[in-house]
Amino acid sequence: MSSQNTARIAGRATGLALLIPMTLSTMAIVLLAPILPKLMEEFRDVPNYQYLVPMILTIPALCVAILSPVAGALGDYFGRRKLLISAMAVYGVVGLAPLFLQSLTSILISRIGVGISEAIIMTLSTTLIADFFKGGNRSKWLAGQTAVASVSATCFFILGGYLGQFGWRMPFVIYSTAFLMLIAVLVFTWEIEEEKGEDGEVHQLQSASWTGFPWKHMLGVVLVTVFASVLFYTVQIQSAPGLVSHGITDSFKIGWMSALASIGVPLGTFIYSRNAKRPIELLLLIEFSLLAVGFVVMSNAPSAWGFLGGCALNQIGAGMLLPTLLVWAVTGLSFEFRGRGTGIWQGVFALGQWLSPIVITLLSLRFGGLISSFQFLGYASAIAAILAVVLLWKTSKTVNAA
Repeated sequence: MSSQNTARIAGRATGLALLIPMTLSTMAIVLLAPILPKLMEEFRDVPNYQYLVPMILTIPALCVAILSPVAGALGDYFGRRKLLISAMAVYGVVGLAPLFLQSLTSILISRIGVGISEAIIMTLSTTLIADFFKGGNRSKWLAGQTAVASVSATCFFILGGYLGQFGWRMPFVIYSTAFLMLIAVLVFTWEIEEEKGEDGEVHQLQSASWTGFPWKHMLGVVLVTVFASVLFYTVQIQSAPGLVSHGITDSFKIGWMSALASIGVPLGTFIYSRNAKRPIELLLLIEFSLLAVGFVVMSNAPSAWGFLGGCALNQIGAGMLLPTLLVWAVTGLSFEFRGRGTGIWQGVFALGQWLSPIVITLLSLRFGGLISSFQFLGYASAIAAILAVVLLWKTSKTVNAA
């Protein structure tokens, strides 16, 4: 840490200031989901509106998947805090823009701005948490991101539906909260320009060089994350169609039953926070096992409630898995590469949101339906758990030999 900041120690206020902006990522899509029918009605006279209007919701996620690595690289070079502050200010402005914009094209352009800002915010708030906190505290705050994102998603869905009663523009008012979060970042964080690593050397920012970047470490993390991300989003996206296949057709009932299952994510995050010091291989074994059992229960459940129980069990595993992968990624990154590595991880994980529906569609066609595809994913998760056992055995064998 630079000399002017050595007297400052990050505490709870710093952690919360960097944790709460993660809600902006869920705000970008979930807040507007309840008003999608109204948006479709508003722009029904626009050519190809049936394809363009849903992009109001999905463009930000695509930007995150593509631009997160770029955001990390820019943060490593120009400074993470100053870029985060700029992105939050832009997010607030372009997020509020649809309150005044008239054309679908201009709204879509503003949503690209939201996506670019979101990529920077997600990547650099995570990177700064890793900069400010070490060891168990780092794991706690990184795990908190999963819980906050999950809980906020439910809140934003309800809030978006309520405000949507007063017109399709009203939910966009909530984007003004980005300015309040910006104030918290300004007050409770500071720029870290250097860090003393475990090797005893001082690592500094403002280097565009990739020399020394841990490619081998990140390749392993990326491969596991792509697979895990597809599994994570499967239940998030497919729980509603799964309930329909069990005879649940009422939209309100589907909504609250899906929300009930999603409680497993923050519960899993809490369980992880109590076990964060355990070996990553052991955590992966437990998490993929929970995913496997959950998927198998979902595919063989005789009723909607049995299916829901499988979803909940699966989501507990997912809630544990996400922070495990994130901590695994940042732990192997030295200070000067942390933004780039975190950006790569964020981009790869966001990619799973796009890959998951494609994978499920292909599996459904191959195995005769949605429910059967869950069975295959259960087997795939079980194989991942077995691989974790092998890694755990090899790790313990190496330690004993030493």
